[in-house]
Amino acid sequence: MSTVARRVVVAINPHSAFGKNPAAGGNVVAALRAAEHEVVELRRDSYAALRDAVRHELAARADEPVLVVVGGDGMVSLGVNLVAETPVALGVVPAGTGNDLARAIGLPVGDIGASIRHLVTQLSGEPTAIDLARMTHAGGVGYYAAVLSGGFDAIVNERANRMRRPRGKSRYTIALLLELTRLRPRHYSLELDGEKFEVDANLVAVANGESLGGGMRICPDASLTDGQLDIAWLEPVTRRRFLQLFPKVFSGTHVGEPEVTIRRARRVRLDSPDIVAYADGERVGPLPVDIEVVPSAVRIFF
Repeated sequence: MSTVARRVVVAINPHSAFGKNPAAGGNVVAALRAAEHEVVELRRDSYAALRDAVRHELAARADEPVLVVVGGDGMVSLGVNLVAETPVALGVVPAGTGNDLARAIGLPVGDIGASIRHLVTQLSGEPTAIDLARMTHAGGVGYYAAVLSGGFDAIVNERANRMRRPRGKSRYTIALLLELTRLRPRHYSLELDGEKFEVDANLVAVANGESLGGGMRICPDASLTDGQLDIAWLEPVTRRRFLQLFPKVFSGTHVGEPEVTIRRARRVRLDSPDIVAYADGERVGPLPVDIEVVPSAVRIFF
């Protein structure tokens, strides 16, 4: 039993991991109530409706509840964009396919039962503050916790989101293979803390956390608490060389390869024609985007 009774708003994505974890949300609610927390359970048929319901619930409360999101990186995105730079703390139960923030903060991934038990234990203590990245673009202002991608990986995401079939993770694999046949460098204008670069690259990522896409450690030394962003880009390579480098990203051993550059900055401007950026796996919109690290922007239980 928890020694601290909290008011908890639980936002549940029933479609996480393409619907493979339908019981996760109910199990989270049951465990929190068993630990004597006061729980408000929120489910909606769409992401937008759920976001609006959570926003309304948080605004209607005079206290400072904890927001717990159950799902993948899309639910993390929903959560951080609702509680960033506010007193409301965040809890995460990773039940999606990517779970990159969960990996970065050391939550149990791949074992929902263990994740729920971990959350209940952590709620008896106090949250820890981590940095977020704040992005400004034509669509407005938003936040992300892990990585913004603006190169090949974003192009793959964009194609996968246009595909109706197949359902599930294999859609992204097929999109990757299709885009690989069209691999070509893009020209980028980069500005890092006022220093300007013109680069040709196959991939550009602006990282607050270390990984994207379910464990691809694009910036393995990125820290959620150092007040810095890590910026990685891959210089133009052949398809064969790309396929040689790609597996190294999962272990972070691509760092040090001659085609890979990683820099650090607090403020970044990224621009390139005809590129749509993605952050924490969610569509941001066409470049350009201005990104700034916000130290200790959210308090999270982990």
